Amino acid sequence: MGKEPIRFEEAMQQLEEIVQKLETGDVPLEDAITLYKQGMELSGYCHGKLQDAEKQLITIIDEDGKSSPFDPTKGEDSHA
Repeated sequence: MGKEPIRFEEAMQQLEEIVQKLETGDVPLEDAITLYKQGMELSGYCHGKLQDAEKQLITIIDEDGKSSPFDPTKGEDSHA
């Protein structure tokens, strides 16, 4: 019953195709509205996926298993 979740790459590709169609201006108004709505949904989905990925990258687990925010100013040799 539920749809298969779309992959990020597929969503980006669909979004690109929608943008190209809308940019050509050859789309009837009714279709343009539908495409725009689909584009907004895809855009929101991709944005959410990117935020999730960012959170996973920012939070690192140290040896004690505690989460700590990633500090890009500290390099590999911060433990030296």
